[in-house]
Amino acid sequence: MKTEFDKSSEREIHITRGYNASRERLWEMYTQAEHLKHWWGPEGWTLPVCELDFRVDGVWFYCMAGPDDVTSCGKATYLQIDAPRRLVYTDEFADAEGNVMDDFPAAHITVDFSEDNGQTTVRSIVRYDTKEQRDQIVDMGAEAGIDQTLNRLQAYLESTA
Repeated sequence: MKTEFDKSSEREIHITRGYNASRERLWEMYTQAEHLKHWWGPEGWTLPVCELDFRVDGVWFYCMAGPDDVTSCGKATYLQIDAPRRLVYTDEFADAEGNVMDDFPAAHITVDFSEDNGQTTVRSIVRYDTKEQRDQIVDMGAEAGIDQTLNRLQAYLESTA
């Protein structure tokens, strides 16, 4: 299935992707470190650091390792958990020690999981404080990276079916 992007809102990116898997299975993929480490990140990247405290106010600290020794870390803080329907968190760029990097914008992310006849649609709304912040992330290649990441999720789902 194809990843759909909608940027008609000035401060948001809407991302929709369908999967041939149950909502509970997709929920596990998004909320358990043992699954995230297999698919999170664009093609050619790995997730050597994936420390997850999955609870409201808990933190997911992760570092992706890419080609040419490039690393990219993030720090997500969970704001709302409604298993297996909705996940709300902030996601910020961080250094390798987990310190938030203020020169990059924070994202407020809502992920909704809906199932119909064994097909699950995952809808994410990624919101920034300003249009300029949203555009900064888009200009960094976020759409290609997100699409590749969700393609990796699809492949991982198929490999673990």
